[in-house]
Amino acid sequence: MAQGQIDGRRLRGDESRRGILAHAVDTASVDGLDGITIGRLADASGHSKSGVATLFGSKEQLQLAVVAAAREVFVDSVVTPARATSERGLSRVCALLSQWLAYSETRVFRGGCFFAATSVEYDSKPGAVRDAVVAASSDWEDYLTVSIEYAMKAGELPLLDDARQLTFEMVSFLEAANTRSLLYASAEPYARAATALRARLTSLGGDPDLIASVVPPASA
Repeated sequence: MAQGQIDGRRLRGDESRRGILAHAVDTASVDGLDGITIGRLADASGHSKSGVATLFGSKEQLQLAVVAAAREVFVDSVVTPARATSERGLSRVCALLSQWLAYSETRVFRGGCFFAATSVEYDSKPGAVRDAVVAASSDWEDYLTVSIEYAMKAGELPLLDDARQLTFEMVSFLEAANTRSLLYASAEPYARAATALRARLTSLGGDPDLIASVVPPASA
């Protein structure tokens, strides 16, 4: 078989995989990872079950691919734009918070934050899928903590002595806004979360002008 034919098949396979994953990630944000099956994706994508199975293998491998794809979307939606528009320190912290609010409120995933949903689904189900969800969530929280620590070292949050504690509080505000917005079909929880985040940063001695930038899209 000519190399061009092999490359063409590989390209078509990659395109099919990306298309199926995009659908799977969005569906999982609503129905959960356990709601994703090879048969269901085959029906939705117009591929055969054997074709989807060839691309992903087992259901667990499919779920792991979905988590990895969701992580890429999250990084592209939250971390990358925050890094592109802010300096390290408090400015970066504020940008990360604002981007997370926008990521959830604008429904990058139809079911809100993918990882908020799957964390609840898999918090008591040990295994490779749970480990992948934990790793992705930990990467986000670790990056937020490092950004807070940089702000601490720069003297931008003079009253803060525990960056990890602040990360816990901020993530709690963000995930509560995501959940309540979905439950009540309202953008108000994002505005309330932003108010809580600004108040917390202000109480730690942060620059009010920088902190004022923490707003959800509907309030910007």
